[in-house]
Amino acid sequence: MPARARGAGPVIAVLLALLGAAAYGVSDFVGGVTGQRASPWAVAAAGAVGGAVSATVLALLAAGDPVGSGLAWGAAAGVGNGTGTAFLYRGLSSGRMGVVAPVSGVLAVALPVAVGVATGERPGVLVWLGIAAAVPAIWLVARAPDPGRRAGDDADPPAGSGARDGVLAGLGFGALFACLGQVPAHAGFWPLVLNQLVGLVVIAVCATALGAVWVPRGRAWGGVLAGLLGGAATGAFVAATHHGLLSVSAVLASLYPAFTVLLAALVLHERIHRVQAWGLALCGAAVVLVALG
Repeated sequence: MPARARGAGPVIAVLLALLGAAAYGVSDFVGGVTGQRASPWAVAAAGAVGGAVSATVLALLAAGDPVGSGLAWGAAAGVGNGTGTAFLYRGLSSGRMGVVAPVSGVLAVALPVAVGVATGERPGVLVWLGIAAAVPAIWLVARAPDPGRRAGDDADPPAGSGARDGVLAGLGFGALFACLGQVPAHAGFWPLVLNQLVGLVVIAVCATALGAVWVPRGRAWGGVLAGLLGGAATGAFVAATHHGLLSVSAVLASLYPAFTVLLAALVLHERIHRVQAWGLALCGAAVVLVALG
């Protein structure tokens, strides 16, 4: 288990986790816009390349000893990263965004929190209240109604397929957070480089198995920017786990859908639906409770 300063740096951990959430949110916004003009699988692959570049820069700037367990946890996190991305994109491409996104978001929180508690973390009462607020917040923010589909539409895929992809994506991203939380502080950021490279391989394998185009061409390379932001976000999350609890860092970092929704409203003038507004309010309450805890 990585050495963590359990009594020191909680404020830094909160700020780093929120910075990671903001970067993840902007990354998803950029990737989503780019994915409308190119194959989403190719955009995801380009994002993995950008993430590897971002992680390499962080690794070169920060000293580290990337041997043994650090690299192993980085590779394991890469499997979760690639698996989560693969099933998330498959679910979103099926038109079940309202099912896939919230299911994956909630599970991405639940798994690292469970791992954190199982490895001895004991968050305070206010933090638990914040976690309790964050779970429905993520669900509500991510569960946007799809105006392009009607109930009973013959073109709708089975709801169960969307839920299945959401579960698999959530388990993948939850494993990503849980494994990254075990990377020792002395390993630096080199395990994140391996994480991105393994994720790229997993994305390519899954896309090939599904007969989808994944090699970036043309506009798909716009996903590199999303990857650069995503890599920086992952670095902020790992740094947060070195200053505080994995369970707290994972919950705060998983609030990234709130930033995506707000950015879409500000830049694309998309409407914030009532359920999303309630979710955003809960996100704010979760942050306050965790910070006070």
